Amino acid sequence: MLWGVAIGIGGHARAETITDLAGRQVDIPAHVHRIVLGEGRLVYALAPLEKSHLFDRIVGWQGEFREADVQSYDKYAALFPAAAKVALIGKTTADTVSPEKVLDLRPDLAVLAVSGHGPGAASELVAQLQSAHVPVVFVDFRADPLRDTVRSMRILGAVLDRRREAEDFIAFYQSHLDHIRARLATLPDSARPSVFLEMLAGTRESCCHTAGKGNMGAFIDAAGGRNIAAPLLPGYIGDIDLEQVIAANPDFYLVDGTKGPDYRGPGVRMGAEIDPATARASVRQVLQRPGIATLAAVRDGHAYGLWHSFYDSPYNILAVEIMAKWFHPDLFRDLDPDATRAELYRRFLPVADSGTYWVSATPGGMETPQATAKP
Repeated sequence: MLWGVAIGIGGHARAETITDLAGRQVDIPAHVHRIVLGEGRLVYALAPLEKSHLFDRIVGWQGEFREADVQSYDKYAALFPAAAKVALIGKTTADTVSPEKVLDLRPDLAVLAVSGHGPGAASELVAQLQSAHVPVVFVDFRADPLRDTVRSMRILGAVLDRRREAEDFIAFYQSHLDHIRARLATLPDSARPSVFLEMLAGTRESCCHTAGKGNMGAFIDAAGGRNIAAPLLPGYIGDIDLEQVIAANPDFYLVDGTKGPDYRGPGVRMGAEIDPATARASVRQVLQRPGIATLAAVRDGHAYGLWHSFYDSPYNILAVEIMAKWFHPDLFRDLDPDATRAELYRRFLPVADSGTYWVSATPGGMETPQATAKP
């Protein structure tokens, strides 16, 4: 059970008790009017639930959203002028969050992430909010996303009183994930191509920042690939040496990023406001670095780019679908990630469907290779 109803005087429901993703029992008021987000990018999760009312109740958030995904922030701010007026409770890290600023906003509820850029369960912010009798709920789209996305959306549906919206999204999400899992159920391990994903490619001094067991590494596994970083990292995100990547010589090389069209430095341009040609050019640029350019995956046309923010978003089903299409084009010949994305926007999101969220490095715009990777 995720929650139970507490009955007040006269038999009226006065609150709900939920178990959040940090394993905490939290009493939620019957009506929530003022919400603080521990990370700004939690707006990705609230959007399918609140839709056109997305910014009616958000009074504070951390500032990493407008820095880490500038063009998505701009897209929301253009549609919702109230977004620009949401108070900043901190910059891009947990240590910049001010408990005093949060309390001054008089929130009814704080939604935080189990891990990431914002305050954790043992933070001073949580201690002060609890002392002020402000409920704090933890969700997770980052550490174990394919397990926790459904659980997190159901919790948010309960605390925001958007249960129907949450269940609609969960049904959409689960049906697409189940389709991929069913198709791959009998796939032998020998048919799973080896894959390496370089996160925030080209933006760091050295390669290679990546995902291991969990996070986007879980997307690779779910899509029928074999993540070469999984046995090399102690956690779900970390760094491995370029020499280890070269020695593994993966069948597929993936890079991600969220840089905007006006960005002039190295990195993958992807997401809202990015056209396919710009995205492809940026992917090809980061693949030309020494050591990476000579990998078989890059030479053979098995190199791709995608949106970094899939790593911390309930839209991660799109990453799983496109990876499945890349890794197993024959098995998933009928799979259409573009149609799934269009459905996501049409049914659940208040903003228009625009931008580029995945692309092939292959000239000519072919998104799926004609041949499968070597076993």
